[in-house]
Amino acid sequence: MRNNLGEIMWRQRAILLVSLLFQVLQNVASNKHVCPPSSCGKISNISHPFRLKGDPKRCGNSRYELVCEDNVTVLYLYSAKYHVQAINYDNFTIRVMEPGLIQQPNCSSLPRFFLSQSNFTNNKDPYQPMPYRSWFSSNYSMEHTFRHIVFLKCINAVTDNTKYVDIASCDSKGYTYAVADLKAKEVEVGCHGMVVSPTSLWDFHTNTNNYSDTLIYKALAYGFEISWMEFACKELCGRYTHCYFNTTAQKLDCYPGCSTIPWLDGPKCGIREQLLAWAGIIITVAMYVILASWVCKYLFGVPLIIAFAIYKWRKRHVSLYEGIENYLEQNNLMSIRYSYKEIKKMGGGFKEKLGEGGYGSVFKGKLRSGPTVAIKMLNKSKGNGQDFINEITTIGRIHHHNIVQLIGFCVEGSKRYLVYEFMPNGSLDKIIFSKDGSVQLSYDKIYDISIGVARGISYLHYGCEMKILHFDIKPHNILLDENFIPKISDFGLAKLYPINNSIVTMTQVRGTRGYMAPELFYKNVGRISHKVDVYSFGMLLMEMTSKRKNLNPHEERLSQIYFPSWIYDHLEEERDIETEDITDEEKKIIKQMIIVALWCIQLNPNDRPSMNKVIEMLEGDIKSLKIPPRPTLTPHE
Repeated sequence: MRNNLGEIMWRQRAILLVSLLFQVLQNVASNKHVCPPSSCGKISNISHPFRLKGDPKRCGNSRYELVCEDNVTVLYLYSAKYHVQAINYDNFTIRVMEPGLIQQPNCSSLPRFFLSQSNFTNNKDPYQPMPYRSWFSSNYSMEHTFRHIVFLKCINAVTDNTKYVDIASCDSKGYTYAVADLKAKEVEVGCHGMVVSPTSLWDFHTNTNNYSDTLIYKALAYGFEISWMEFACKELCGRYTHCYFNTTAQKLDCYPGCSTIPWLDGPKCGIREQLLAWAGIIITVAMYVILASWVCKYLFGVPLIIAFAIYKWRKRHVSLYEGIENYLEQNNLMSIRYSYKEIKKMGGGFKEKLGEGGYGSVFKGKLRSGPTVAIKMLNKSKGNGQDFINEITTIGRIHHHNIVQLIGFCVEGSKRYLVYEFMPNGSLDKIIFSKDGSVQLSYDKIYDISIGVARGISYLHYGCEMKILHFDIKPHNILLDENFIPKISDFGLAKLYPINNSIVTMTQVRGTRGYMAPELFYKNVGRISHKVDVYSFGMLLMEMTSKRKNLNPHEERLSQIYFPSWIYDHLEEERDIETEDITDEEKKIIKQMIIVALWCIQLNPNDRPSMNKVIEMLEGDIKSLKIPPRPTLTPHE
């Protein structure tokens, strides 16, 4: 009897202890986000996962930090500034708009930032363009998917296209139009894109055939919604558990520990069911493999193997073409898409070749409207067409005085062409390495070219919504127009990164030997960053001043084989540089360019200046420049 009583008391104490522990855990969970809400302007309930800048560190999540500026709640997204219009904690969306947009057709109220659904392709981004959902359920609301408003500048008025909405023109030289969800093939000839802006206005979704300038500006002023539902799902359900938004109950639901086999009907949550499902799949696959092997061996033999190899080859190439097509469909590109027939007519049979490189050939062509163009034929494309996609992704969405303009492109099956503005004076290497001396540039002009190239690279690093690393700055890729204004070309190796990313991840070395930074080869030198373009610019600057290759094994004097080392010795010993007859002012220009170049090719990336600093050094007074340490890691080393 006493034993039974003692056992009952022990059980009661155990139950009480477990209850207390459970209550403590509940209190901890409920106080996880214990911070009181913040407010700024009309947004009065800023709470987890959001936080205002200046709130205690334990409040909210740093990836969802907002800023209060002039009593307005601000979200910085992809280095652009947006005003927060509303936060909906029920369906996990935040609505933002670009500052300065008003509901009135006015040139000054056009959006400034380029933003489309393709910006949200990285699964590590804190926001998504629509609510996150599991493949287990289709319960989500499409009203949160935003649409795109594309602003175009046209040379001539568009008269027979009802999709083009005429808005206030920004200057007297053309016409400005707005188009909803414009595809590349729908761009009228003579038009090019200015900017793409998203909107989530429901009226804009429903009035698909009745757009007006008033509705366009109403949609811009409303802004667009982005979601943090994926973050909320991971908080609620954990990393390895599926989650979806139940629109009926208006809450998130989880599928804990369920199978992720896409072709099974519904979730298989039990271990036994999962094991049986996988066993059935493995047995079925094994049977198919055995059967296929028997058929190949005894019935068809070698002909079947050959046919299978041809099928795989064709499938791989079709997959490549489909991949490029899918990319073009999913991204609103500003360049004109031409058919192969139009390209052939434009190139006049491709009779006049302008040059050739590792990518293929460049031919001279002419647009129907008159201007001369350069047509690049990518018949040696690498990386599953990635170089072609790189070109239209980067150069196709930017416009700068020192970057060559991409007018259009063509992709039909294996045929890939890029159409650029024509550069009458060709590439820089043909001028500075000219043997016959057909074109002689003064050092004043060479100095101006160096400033232009530096400004172009600086724009790629700091002037776009994404940081663009070129990875192949060299004389061959610097083109000169009729006034010898330089324009950077060939973005086949370029990579895009968020502005705030200082370190770049790469799986393979890219660039041209002689211009590639040491950290691309040696990991112990430093991390890969935008400083690789600074190094390449430094080597380019050396060749522009000396009008010779930096590495010349045929040089008569051994000391001059590697030019940067030889020129450094002259600077250190304050000796004049041996060159043709030049004035004292030109000697000063050469010395200034060489000192800047030596800073750019420092071994440690941290010792190299940024491109903004390079421009400042080139345009500043030479007296303020210090001679840098001797460049190391020469070819001999």
